[in-house]
Amino acid sequence: MYRYIFLVLAASVFLWGINEARGTSSKYTQGEEKELLTIAHRGASGYAPENTFASFDKAIRMKAGYIEFDIQRSRDGKLVVIHDPSVDRTTNGRGPVSGKSLKELQELDAGSWFSEEFSNEKIPSFEELLNRYAGKVNLLIELKNPAVYPGIEEETADMLKKYHLDRQPKDAVIVQSFDKRSVKNFHKIMPSVSTGVLVKFRPLGIPGWQLKEIARYADFVNPNKGLMNEQLVKQIHRLGMKTIPYTANDRETVSYLQSIGVDGMISNYPDYILELSNKRNEK
Repeated sequence: MYRYIFLVLAASVFLWGINEARGTSSKYTQGEEKELLTIAHRGASGYAPENTFASFDKAIRMKAGYIEFDIQRSRDGKLVVIHDPSVDRTTNGRGPVSGKSLKELQELDAGSWFSEEFSNEKIPSFEELLNRYAGKVNLLIELKNPAVYPGIEEETADMLKKYHLDRQPKDAVIVQSFDKRSVKNFHKIMPSVSTGVLVKFRPLGIPGWQLKEIARYADFVNPNKGLMNEQLVKQIHRLGMKTIPYTANDRETVSYLQSIGVDGMISNYPDYILELSNKRNEK
């Protein structure tokens, strides 16, 4: 009798180990039909100048689920929406973002570099963006170069509180950065808001120990699309996190990423992701 019970228990443990190794203990399963998170990278930046209201409005008209944008700090301490450390590439000005006041930044033309059609576009402040979009679309916020802007995590959290975004469903706002210390700091300040770690392309991939460490304070791991494969998606899901890789700018990449089970994608062309989602829904 005791030998029979022992054999049953041993078999159960063995089968549990197989399932664990396969990742079936995760709440996510490979091939699962789930709604893809559609994130418009700096807005619908394939169609309008990045990080401008024209680009964000275009993304919303396309019915993107999220707008993604970058925030930095002006010389006079205002959070502003711009990607590069300087204004050279995306405006008619020159010099570092941190060397100009908000007024000086907003006097620049942030649209003509893309097309004369957008010559009146300006660099938005973070507060202007929240005033325009809070509660109307989900937000993916990247803290850009946070080491250059000490305290930017607290300032971001204070602004989200001002617009009551700390009370939204957890994934309605995601704050991410390549800087893991900054993400960890933001998580301590505002644990009610989801956090994500961006990962640049690296030939050897992301080591398992690093994923485990990230899982202590982040809800998302968002790698360069070139790092993505089925095994990495499973590893991330087993640790209870989600993944929305960047930047899926062609239909082939969008289709591949969907096939390996990612939770969403960041794209300059959010309509590519939406097209795929619509095709799946029509089946």
